[in-house]
Amino acid sequence: MNIYVGNLSLEMTEEELRQEFCAFGSVASVSILNDRYIGSGQPRGYGFVEMPSHSEGQSAIAALNGKIIKNHVMNVIEALPLSHSENACHCYRQKNSRHTGKARQRNRPG
Repeated sequence: MNIYVGNLSLEMTEEELRQEFCAFGSVASVSILNDRYIGSGQPRGYGFVEMPSHSEGQSAIAALNGKIIKNHVMNVIEALPLSHSENACHCYRQKNSRHTGKARQRNRPG
């Protein structure tokens, strides 16, 4: 199960985050994202935790969501899978667009 962890303190390390989740079961991976592309390398304040067991992941989410660590209230939710489907994007655009796909016709006097 992939878990999103937001509103992390900028001083939070991956090892500290791992320790928080290990209390609920096995942790496969932990990654805190940073600004490596702009060169600063500063943490962005969010990351992802991968737990192999769905039930352990749900327990961790229930217990850690809203927990205060290093003066920050963590947001912990199940991460949504990325959609690489072109149809998913197309359907969204179609539903939320004013364009109906019909050609506009000019009113001609007559």
